[in-house]
Amino acid sequence: MAVYEYKGLDFNGKKKSGFVDSDSVSSAKTTLRDKLKIYPTSIKEIKVAGDRNLKQYFSISKYLNKVKPSEVSLFTRQLSTLLSSGFQLIVALKTLTPQIKSVYFKKCISQVKDSVEEGSSFSRALEPFSNIFSETYINLIHAGESSGTLDIVLERLAETSESQMKLDRKVRTALTYPVFMACVAGFVVVFLITYVVPGILKIFNDMNNTPPLPTRILMFITEMVQSYWYILPILLILLNTGLTMLKRNKKGQYFLDNLKIKAPYSGSLIKKLSIARFSRTLSTLLENGVTLLKALGVAQNVMSNVLIKEAINYSMNEVEQGNELGVSLAKKDVFPVLATEMIKVGENSGQLESMLNKIADIYEDEVESAIMKITSLIEPVIILVMGAVALLIMLSVYLPIMEMNQMAK
Repeated sequence: MAVYEYKGLDFNGKKKSGFVDSDSVSSAKTTLRDKLKIYPTSIKEIKVAGDRNLKQYFSISKYLNKVKPSEVSLFTRQLSTLLSSGFQLIVALKTLTPQIKSVYFKKCISQVKDSVEEGSSFSRALEPFSNIFSETYINLIHAGESSGTLDIVLERLAETSESQMKLDRKVRTALTYPVFMACVAGFVVVFLITYVVPGILKIFNDMNNTPPLPTRILMFITEMVQSYWYILPILLILLNTGLTMLKRNKKGQYFLDNLKIKAPYSGSLIKKLSIARFSRTLSTLLENGVTLLKALGVAQNVMSNVLIKEAINYSMNEVEQGNELGVSLAKKDVFPVLATEMIKVGENSGQLESMLNKIADIYEDEVESAIMKITSLIEPVIILVMGAVALLIMLSVYLPIMEMNQMAK
């Protein structure tokens, strides 16, 4: 069965477009007319997954048609609801496909449905679309299929995704106003120094008298900005190029990741976020029947920091030899003592999954609280900087005027 993209008109003459599954173009037209009450004006086939044309389409369009995490979360939640209500997987996928807004995502799910209809498992059908569904997601789906609890697994996946998006939303909301204030402040300063101040200082520049120190400082800054403005974008380009080259090199990536987690204040936040993500992923995998070694492997791939990956890899080797997870993680100076001690308690009490969830909750709350404190401090700092700039400009203009008044007397 193939997937066809159509455009047409309904009974009211309104334009309609979408996708329909059918064996041929003629049967697709029949389905559109008889079932959907749409008169097609154009129909074209979308190649099946694995076809080079489709892969090329995806490789080109994925940058323009990225699937948002919220879309995947909504799809997961809806699929879980349908399956728990007694729908068969294929029927549930057919029901949800027309409701997906993203064209790219809709095509992906259409291909997944076709693969399932052809006898593939749901987890295997998701594998070609790893740019949308993470390794953790696919492994949990596989565990749910094996244990016959696919609807429960999907519900937990949706809850985890929604919790992560909630945290991200709080962080973005907290940072929006300070970032906006910083951008406005920067724009005002650049505008003053570039357009307003030069005209004022030109009057004092024509005078033979040596201007006061604040005026000389402002004149120097203005001259530097006007004469060497192009240096800043060049430096930014060079910095970006240098960071990109470092990331592509193993030693460079190690250096950057080590710098990130050892930075005075932000390093602690990055480490806590990583530990929270690791704990949440590992807990979810273990709760759904994935073995500890395999769960550690998946959780390791979720991590982006090389040092944390190395610590997890070391723990995998230790666990494989029969050692405890908490003890092996404690040997590496990456995981906080609180996390390793709680993991030890969870292992000894047989409640590792719930303890991992508690670790994730603790560190997510700490990160959220720290970000709120930072954002509450950013605003007064911006105001102070703007006040200092305004004071410098005011003194630069006011002091020469006072000198001229004294000379006139």
